[in-house]
Amino acid sequence: MEVSPLKKLEQLEFSLDSVTDLSSPSVSSSSPAVATFSSVDGVTELRFLQSDSAHCFTFDLASAQLFKLGPIQFICVSDSSESSEEKFSKGVNIKFRNEKDSKDFCDSFEEWRKDAVVKGSSLQNGTISSSNKSKFDDKIEASSAKMYFHYYGQLLHQQNMLQDYVRTGTYYAAVMENRSDFVGRVVVDVGAGSGILSMFAAQAGAKHVYAVEASEMAEYARKLIAGNPLFADRITVIKGKVEDIELPEKADVLISEPMGTLLVNERMLESYVIARDRFMSPNGKMFPTVGRIHMAPFSDEFLFIEMANKALFWQQQNYYGVDLTPLYVSAHQGYFSQPVVDAFDPRLLVAPPMCHMIDFTKMKEEDFYEIDIPLKFTASMCTRVHGLACWFDVLFDGSTVQRWLTTAPGAPTTHWYQIRCVLSQPIYVMAGQEITGRLHLIVHSAQSYTIDLTLSAKMWGPGASQGGILQSSTCKFDLKEPYYRMSQPQAYPVAQEPPLPPQEQLSTQDIQTQNDELQDELLQQPPQNTSAQL
Repeated sequence: MEVSPLKKLEQLEFSLDSVTDLSSPSVSSSSPAVATFSSVDGVTELRFLQSDSAHCFTFDLASAQLFKLGPIQFICVSDSSESSEEKFSKGVNIKFRNEKDSKDFCDSFEEWRKDAVVKGSSLQNGTISSSNKSKFDDKIEASSAKMYFHYYGQLLHQQNMLQDYVRTGTYYAAVMENRSDFVGRVVVDVGAGSGILSMFAAQAGAKHVYAVEASEMAEYARKLIAGNPLFADRITVIKGKVEDIELPEKADVLISEPMGTLLVNERMLESYVIARDRFMSPNGKMFPTVGRIHMAPFSDEFLFIEMANKALFWQQQNYYGVDLTPLYVSAHQGYFSQPVVDAFDPRLLVAPPMCHMIDFTKMKEEDFYEIDIPLKFTASMCTRVHGLACWFDVLFDGSTVQRWLTTAPGAPTTHWYQIRCVLSQPIYVMAGQEITGRLHLIVHSAQSYTIDLTLSAKMWGPGASQGGILQSSTCKFDLKEPYYRMSQPQAYPVAQEPPLPPQEQLSTQDIQTQNDELQDELLQQPPQNTSAQL
């Protein structure tokens, strides 16, 4: 009797050069390891066992994903189970000895993963994965994609972006100031939304524009474009994902607004570079061309206290007869796992910022799966550092004019605002002291990133070159679940002033009493010359 391919695979083990835990690579062993596939009680698993320890990394193949970093290096990621308190994705960096081993492992991974789905392993959204999934569907949870496209399929959210005049005005200027890049050219608008960028390109003289939009907003875009007959005949709206659609010709220009919070949130930049590889002709132009993530440590005692006080609710020992304190630590960790999105005063920064550049013309899709940024700053004041502040800007590198769109603090506020990762344990620094650390981003299938942040204060003063780390603080954040601290930009005072005492709340009865007292006072005053006042 012939043995099935899957039975043959059960008899194989795959030797690895090393396995590194992405959440703590500095403490993970780089010794040889073994990868094995197994199926127990209907659950198909992939296990990585390090040869010099008993530590084992286990992944459910129904939700595991494998990303290639190089010929012999991969990342395996998977979401934690629903029963686990840890809501972030987990992952390992695996390295093979040679390309043959890596190819055999990849083939086995695909076979076992298909088998896990055939056996009925349900995804978190309750659907069954199918072999005809698109590249987008294969890496993004269906539930996340459904909410994402529903959100951007509504006119009120498109209006919110259109009314960001910094965003919309900068795009318009970047296109119109570089008409030579658009006149007589074929343009692809990636994630067209309402079609506003497509119409900008048509106004600039584009020969034809393909507006690609996957949400229901495509129908609104068709209606809006049809209502502008001056360029409607030069714009074709295509409803679908750039990973799936086909175009009749190559594009000379790609235009898109793929930026999310911290530049990379929502993972649309991956679709942007996929569109580049699929549709853009050699020497084509990309608008935007380059992105930069800016980072700097900050000190904000008010924000830190606000975050810490949120969990005080769970310190009640007699809440209707219930002791809530067992959940206090979990609640405290939960609040500090939320990046804070708001507009802040740039004077809160305690060191000059540094930046990490992303070139959209050269970046590969898999380069977005893991972004590792070493941090190094020099404190400009003596203070407590409460975390890391981040913002981004993008460059439209036109042939005529180079224009930047920035979301920096102190600049006109955009709908992206800025983002701050607040440490649950601040660190103390002196002026001139060196601050080092690491900002580590790992993708997950909910169209966002898990963020690991570490900030450390190095020894300062005479003999510092021989010294080590004095203090260090680490925190993990989910970029998918930010804390939107404000809906409108705040006005910051020139100098730190004590807050005004809170106004006592008045009822309608109080207002009536005050009015009566004022009326009596006016009646008691002697009459004055009204005509003279006039």
